[in-house]
Amino acid sequence: MGRITDRRRVTRIRRGRAPDTRADVLTVEEPLEIRLAGAPLTVTMRTPGHDVELAAGFLLAEGVIDAAEQFVTARYCAGAVASGPGGTEQNTYNVLEVALGPGARPPATALRNFATTSSCGVCGTAQIEALESASSFDPADDDVRVGADFLLELPERLRERQEVFARTGGLHAAALFDADSGELLVAREDVGRHNAVDKVLGWACLQGRLPVRRSVMQVSGRTSFELVQKAAMAGVPILSAVSAPSSLAVDLAAARGLTLAGFVRGDSLVLYSRPDRVIDEEHRNTDDGEGET
Repeated sequence: MGRITDRRRVTRIRRGRAPDTRADVLTVEEPLEIRLAGAPLTVTMRTPGHDVELAAGFLLAEGVIDAAEQFVTARYCAGAVASGPGGTEQNTYNVLEVALGPGARPPATALRNFATTSSCGVCGTAQIEALESASSFDPADDDVRVGADFLLELPERLRERQEVFARTGGLHAAALFDADSGELLVAREDVGRHNAVDKVLGWACLQGRLPVRRSVMQVSGRTSFELVQKAAMAGVPILSAVSAPSSLAVDLAAARGLTLAGFVRGDSLVLYSRPDRVIDEEHRNTDDGEGET
């Protein structure tokens, strides 16, 4: 497995001080090619580590699998090599061959043909309709309830698990919490926001936890359409983020009955859809439907 961090010499310049040169720790970013039946499926730039979970989560989000038994094996290809010290060839661990089992569906392109511009409302509508028809799980019927105070604790609890971020400052993170017990089930870091989510949901898939009911997924950055898509495909009922969602992310969350919380930081948060799942102990929120922004 490749390194998660790397050290480089950098020059730091600060106003009023002489430049100084020192070693700095960087997050490693390398490509991972996922293959099915020997044929390339996709390439994603990721931080090495938990690659099998990443592949499983990606295939779950694409509607290819929806159960652990459909993900049979994953192995690094022996032919993926690069020159190492002394000219010797070393496996780069950057090509992963996946074998699928009965019940898996051929990869579809419908969920990946989203327009290159986020201003295309027609494409967004088509994308939401495609997701609704492809998803095996429905987060709308999950009757989970959580307290607002619980949600406000999650960013810090996630930050405490970001070991590599603490050294590099260059990683996103995602975590899954049990809404009933408050237990942190899994946390993953990656240079890509979508990869961190794929690793978390891939873990849930391989652990036989689909659909991911009565849970909260916390992410470290903003919420895009793609992150809501991935959560919905796994049946996650509540998605919480420390920053803002996009308009299409909110549209999708509302359409799928998923509670979307943004700007979850300090003493406040904003609910963009299904606010009925979040209980304010001081001022009980009994309103159904979408919340005010």
